[in-house]
Amino acid sequence: MEAIKTFIDYLKFEKRYSSHTLIAYENDLIQFASYLKSSYEVIELKEIRAIFIRSWLVSLMESKLDPRSVNRKITTLKSFYKYALKCKWVESNPMGKITSPKTAKRLPSYIEAEKLDALFDNTEFPDDLEGKREQLILELFYGTGMRLSELINLNLNDVDIRQLQLKVTGKRNKQRIIPMYAAIIPHLEHYIGLRSIVQTSTPNLFIMDNGEALYPMYVYRLVKKHLSNVSTQKKRSPHVLRHSFATEMLNNGADLNAIKEILGHANLSATQVYTHNSIEKLKDTYKKAHPRA
Repeated sequence: MEAIKTFIDYLKFEKRYSSHTLIAYENDLIQFASYLKSSYEVIELKEIRAIFIRSWLVSLMESKLDPRSVNRKITTLKSFYKYALKCKWVESNPMGKITSPKTAKRLPSYIEAEKLDALFDNTEFPDDLEGKREQLILELFYGTGMRLSELINLNLNDVDIRQLQLKVTGKRNKQRIIPMYAAIIPHLEHYIGLRSIVQTSTPNLFIMDNGEALYPMYVYRLVKKHLSNVSTQKKRSPHVLRHSFATEMLNNGADLNAIKEILGHANLSATQVYTHNSIEKLKDTYKKAHPRA
């Protein structure tokens, strides 16, 4: 459908959605269009009814698709139809009659501070570009809570050593300032010194040994490698370090709104999920400490 391409271009150039989100939205819409054509021989937007959409969603749930994935597809369709109304492709919005399936809240996976302290205290990072790069990447993830994409796109001029802060560019190109702790500065200065020796044209803070910019899979692999030394949990990704940062900040009394600003969340509800981890920790402490628990 030409409408899909037009909508995706709108999200890409006007809304500035990430490439990951664009791919997900496009795949959802192509899958939906394919279902309509095969099940109802419907190819025109104005012919689509709410009952067709419900039928597709039921088929997805019957195929045991995770409710969160179904909800994401509903979000895709809601966004698409909002745009379709704006463009006058349709006269009414069938998504108004669609409700999302309930999903169980999934607590963020994190690694306890004691284990991460052991990682930094007991790991000997080689005194070369690769070793100091790995050390600094781990320090920044756990010390600032930044996202993988934000770390990769961090530029040299985004680093303010004197003010102990970083300027990161988050989702939809929104910039924010993140504070750094003083202990990270020697690692940062050491790495920048080694980086200056490498011939490169990229402004990125993190570069490979050949001078090219860092790529996501490299970062994912190195994080997983080091977290595997201190944890056996299934999830051992950069995002787990982001969750660990937020959880420890909250456990140590940080204001929820402050954590929200550091993480770059659009609203407080996204940050409140970390309070569940704190409550679970409180319950665990209570059971261990109270004589009648």
